[in-house]
Formats: sequence, C-alpha cells, structure tokens
Amino acid sequence: MTANSASLNGDSLQVSITVKDLQKSHDWYVDVLGFTVDRRIERDGALRGYTVSAGNVRVSLNLDDGAKGWSRTKGEGFSLRANTTQDIDALAGRIKERGAKLDMEPKDMAWGARIFTLRDPDGFKWIISRPLTV
Repeated sequence: MTANSASLNGDSLQVSITVKDLQKSHDWYVDVLGFTVDRRIERDGALRGYTVSAGNVRVSLNLDDGAKGWSRTKGEGFSLRANTTQDIDALAGRIKERGAKLDMEPKDMAWGARIFTLRDPDGFKWIISRPLTV
C-alpha cells in the first residue's frame, strides 16, 4: 500500500480517557511521568478533568461519572505508545524513583526499539519506546 494525498499522515496523537480518581491520575501523569497540565476542564463550576501533555503527546483525563458501571475493566487490550529520543534506561529509572512500578524493564525488541512498559492508575498500558538507531 502506498501513501497518497487521501491517506492520513499524522504528526501527533491526542487521546481522551476516563479515570476513576481524577486527582490520583493527575498526580501520576504529572509527578510520575512528567507531563505538564495544559488546562483544567470544568463544567458547571466543577472540575471534570485535565488536559496534560509531554511534547507532542496529549492526554485528556476525564472523570468517570460511573454511568457505565464502576467495576468495568479499563485499558484491557489497549495500549498507548510514546516514542522518544531520550535515553530509555535513564527515563525508566527516573519514573521508578517517582513511585511507578514498571510492567517490563527496558528491553531491546526484535523490531528495532528499546522499550519499557507501565500502567497508569486505571490500568491503561503505556509503552515508552526509542528506536535502537537514533
């Protein structure tokens, strides 16, 4: 398949996820991963979410209203991958120092990247990746 003018050619990704504990998720994304807060999302005078970013990666954290049930599993079969040119081992070390538990320590993958994985407080899987040849 070849790209043409009708094909998508994205240069960044923004995702929106629902979270059970807005403050806990805010703290994890900001204090553990190092995202910055772009804006607070308020409706009818109540805090309902945040938009956070790290480079060209933007995540909207929206407070779950429970309408679809509190016990539903989130994040199964879904992952978010952030590519970086940063040193993966050093980055993983800093994230662990901030209290995160890695699901997989930094590892070279056969497809040409060094990655590590971890989960946010709601179970959404993050893959942090750097090409082996930078």
